[in-house]
Amino acid sequence: MSTTRPYPPGDRGPEPSGASGASEGDTPAPGVPTGAAAPSVPPGPAGGTQGTGGPQVRRIGLQGESGVVPLARDFTRQALYAWGWLPAAGADQRAAAEDVLLVVSELVTNACLHAEGPDELLLACDNKVIRVEVSDRGTGEPAPRTPHRAGRPGGHGMFIVQRLCLDWGVVRAAGRPGKTVWAELGAPA
Repeated sequence: MSTTRPYPPGDRGPEPSGASGASEGDTPAPGVPTGAAAPSVPPGPAGGTQGTGGPQVRRIGLQGESGVVPLARDFTRQALYAWGWLPAAGADQRAAAEDVLLVVSELVTNACLHAEGPDELLLACDNKVIRVEVSDRGTGEPAPRTPHRAGRPGGHGMFIVQRLCLDWGVVRAAGRPGKTVWAELGAPA
């Protein structure tokens, strides 16, 4: 997990060369959450896409479902088609989509193995980044196994997430058990 991140989760920092219309020193608009415990994306309709103007958001409840890893991958694949990542126009776009599917598989599998199963998968996509969030009721803290031993079975999930993602982390909700493990991957060029 990044310990040097200069921006809160979900914030990728200022646009290069002032493209966002705001300078680095600007304060956030009133009502805009800041800090590590801020919600990562605005709530969107279950299973659907949020309206235009912000990131496109899709979510699916996984609590109590059977076969959650293939279910999560299929749901993610459908979102990637809807957002234009698939069918892939080239090798870079294909690799980016496969990375997203692998990260979803790893995060959902970790929730199954270490946290009594996932509650929800949330995907958010803007033109630069796709964000994957898996919520569960577990108390553990995911971390890449150190030292990483490539030849040994098991223990590679968070190492894979760390290697493929721009950043990842854990957010705990105040007043309720569990956590949300999030990861961000760059959009294909």
